[in-house]
Order: sequence, then structure tokens, then C-alpha cells
Amino acid sequence: MRNFIQPGDSLAAAVPYAGGVTSGQGMLVGALFGVAAVDGAQNAVIEIATKGVFDLTKEPSLAISAGARVFWDNTNRRITTTATGNFQVGIVVLAALAADATARVVLLRAPASGA
Repeated sequence: MRNFIQPGDSLAAAVPYAGGVTSGQGMLVGALFGVAAVDGAQNAVIEIATKGVFDLTKEPSLAISAGARVFWDNTNRRITTTATGNFQVGIVVLAALAADATARVVLLRAPASGA
């Protein structure tokens, strides 16, 4: 196919955060969410993974069941189960306890409803 560019497993994106990002942190650029492959300062163009399973920082004291839809809290730069005001990024694949610092998430743009 002549118009194929790339698989899309990773994409180049400019870091939107004043403090930059470190490798392994989530990053939201407009409607595009990915996980930083390398450290990057604000406005640096870096590769972000847009597919895969990652351990991502979650909201403290929040227990999350396996199979739960999760959202990116861009203000606090962490995973949450609160949909309002946040961006859906995937589904938890391994239950996270309230004491856990991270949740294991498969990046999926699943529909917002059960449909």
C-alpha cells in the first residue's frame, strides 16, 4: 500500500509539560496519549509508545480491579478511575491495591460506554 506510513506503535510527540517527562511516564498531547520512551524537556520531540502494557503511576490510595477502564488525570499526571474531566487511556490488566504506586494498564481507546 503506497500510503502506509508506519504501524503506529510509537509516535514522535512534543512534551507538553513544563517539568518535562521521564522515560516510562504517561504523556497527553491533545487527544494523543502515550508513554515516554526517553526523558524529555518541555517542547522536546520524543518517541511515545501508543500501544502495549505499562505500569503507570496511579492515584494514591485507589484500588483498581482488573478489567476496569482507567483515565489519565493530566493535572496530576496519573491513572484514575474518575472519568469526568479525564482522558480514557486503557484497561487495568492486573488488580492494583490501594497501597500500590502503579497500575498495570493496556493502552486502549475503548469506548466510553459499555457498547
